[in-house]
Amino acid sequence: MTKTLYDYRGFSLKKLNEPRFAHAKLLLGWVVYFCLYFITENLIPASRCHVVHSALDDMIPFNEWFAIFYVGWFFFVFGALAFTFFYDVPRFRKIQLFIMGTQAIAMVCYIVYPTVQDLRPETFPRENLLTWVMGLIYAFDTPTGVCPSLHVGYSIGILSTVLKDRELSPWLRCAATVFVVMVCLAVCFVKQHSAIDVLAALPMCLVVEAAVYGKDYWLPRFRRQKA
Repeated sequence: MTKTLYDYRGFSLKKLNEPRFAHAKLLLGWVVYFCLYFITENLIPASRCHVVHSALDDMIPFNEWFAIFYVGWFFFVFGALAFTFFYDVPRFRKIQLFIMGTQAIAMVCYIVYPTVQDLRPETFPRENLLTWVMGLIYAFDTPTGVCPSLHVGYSIGILSTVLKDRELSPWLRCAATVFVVMVCLAVCFVKQHSAIDVLAALPMCLVVEAAVYGKDYWLPRFRRQKA
């Protein structure tokens, strides 16, 4: 697979409305998201949040090894956006639109029906580098605004684009699938999300999938099958 570096020579903020640079405006979605994140994290007290908990959560033990996949998710998202931004602009648009769609739905849920989870261990069963990393994450990220899980939403959005790219090797698509499955498990094993949060992310992703890809991917295939 060979990709051509997108030509950003001559780019400036004044040229954002030009067709060849207009896709960069999609990055402003992150500005909106972080503003809403600040609101939900700081202006909605935990006392107003509904606790998300299931019997399955009690059966899932804390396991710090899953922190590798939980932290690796940040590189996965950044890497997918950065690579497509510079080498595959059409797929960058799809990934970013998918992410923005999940952000919009999730933020509405966090504001209309604020949630919190009480799954984090009071003390770690072991002291090592991975538990230290999770301690930092716990300190930075409050346990509110959890259902549906954006970790799962972003991951499925990127995977959807990867699986549609027939230029990628089957091994790479398989590896991406395994990684996304491990991320979905990781959010539960590091006690950042309830299993309910993971399940709630699935219908959210289906809605966004239909909105982003329905017109130019799924519907043409459906029509061909009917014909």
